[in-house]
Amino acid sequence: MLFSQLPEDVLYHVVSFLDHKSLCRLSQVCKSMHRFVNRDAVWRKIAKEFLNTGITRDGTDIYPHIPLKERVRTAQNWFNGVCKRASPLKWKTKLLPWLQLDGDILFLSQAANIGAYHLHQGTKRLLRNPFQIYSGHQGDVCRFAVTDSNLISGGSDGKILVHSRRNHVSLELSGHNQEVNCIDSKDGLIISGSRDRTVRIWTLTSSSPRDTIPMYDRVWSVAISPTLSSFATGTACCESFSPLLIWNVERSACVCSLGSEFRRGAGVLDIIFESPFQLFSCGYDTFIRLWDLRLSPRSCVMEWEEPHDSTLYCIQTDGNHMIASGSSYYGVVRLWDKRQTKCLQFFQLSSDPVSSPVYCLRFSSSHLYAALATALHSLDFKQSPVYIR
Repeated sequence: MLFSQLPEDVLYHVVSFLDHKSLCRLSQVCKSMHRFVNRDAVWRKIAKEFLNTGITRDGTDIYPHIPLKERVRTAQNWFNGVCKRASPLKWKTKLLPWLQLDGDILFLSQAANIGAYHLHQGTKRLLRNPFQIYSGHQGDVCRFAVTDSNLISGGSDGKILVHSRRNHVSLELSGHNQEVNCIDSKDGLIISGSRDRTVRIWTLTSSSPRDTIPMYDRVWSVAISPTLSSFATGTACCESFSPLLIWNVERSACVCSLGSEFRRGAGVLDIIFESPFQLFSCGYDTFIRLWDLRLSPRSCVMEWEEPHDSTLYCIQTDGNHMIASGSSYYGVVRLWDKRQTKCLQFFQLSSDPVSSPVYCLRFSSSHLYAALATALHSLDFKQSPVYIR
């Protein structure tokens, strides 16, 4: 019996012991093996060990429409830092832009407006003219969140606007009396944080907040847990208590504070829940920290230090092994492998003599987009691919 004539369950067991290079050599043996090896089921185990292949720690596939073999190829470029750089958008006035990525649509705030830009389905190249502009704030947009049906923005005018993505209807939520520094939304729940030292809990059924929580410090970041039962807040750390707190949504009560050693002024600028029990934080103290809410809240599980002692403005993870961070000097973006303590790759996006932070970054399976003070930058990791041999 030929190898290719073995039962499929036996073939799957055999190829499970091969690495990515051996699999590609096997696919060159004959047409039947080529068809078999190109199946996603063959590559799933290998893809989970690579960076940003879309296979999360719990096994969820974020990009099921892209063949896994292709994603493993692109993952090698992420690991090796092989990419093509571009600046698809530039503007003259210095801004504090924010980004959100939803499939083939990139949302970018510029001053008081938020533009929705199509990404070319194949190349992911940004089309320069927005197909939709969301407006209504009397000041700059500070942060915004995107859901399937709405875009929720917080502005320096203290207002929160809920824009429908299906029509041109907007709902105004008024409650904060200073700029809304941060906002998050999931399944009709909205959490906002402001310079006015309050956090407010909203629902889409009312224009008034469901609850207001006094924070006694400026709120820089908020994040809602995937279970919707809790949320995290990050403050400026100007007072004598932890800047990172976990709250119960229903009771509006503090569940716990994270960390025991913190420097005054070392505020938390970004928070991401990777699971109901694990979250990442970063900020002025130059560290990315991973917290596990099932363990002692006094210390983090792991931490990664920005090597140039720069403030970390933003982070994003792939749900598995990779972290991307944006720092405060010269537009530096770093890629981290959680299995290592040192930075894996870094990219200095800004060539201007005047330094600009990376205010926000977002990435897909093949591209990373970063917003600086005067330009939107993109890194295309699908270009110049490292072919599997």
